[in-house]
Amino acid sequence: MTSPGAQPVPPSRHRQGGWPDERRASYRQVKCDRCGATAQVAKFSVQHTSVQWTMASVLACAEFRARAADGERSALVDTCASMRDSIEAAVAHGHLEVSPP
Repeated sequence: MTSPGAQPVPPSRHRQGGWPDERRASYRQVKCDRCGATAQVAKFSVQHTSVQWTMASVLACAEFRARAADGERSALVDTCASMRDSIEAAVAHGHLEVSPP
């Protein structure tokens, strides 16, 4: 059932795997305010953030180092709260854009 005025998705789109993703975002370097580690970051939406870590940035990250010291493998660490805060600050100050829909 569709809402009044909503356009139903054609059945052929369901078979083809849905609509193509046409979002564009440019990656920007973001520096962590806590430890200075840097990562390449893109914001595809308010909720969707892509963070690309290099080996050097993983080794520089204070939170990753602390968790590795506790025996956790860095590849299994899902996020760094300090980097997340730095990303949010970069968005708030206009240094990182959220891609338009």
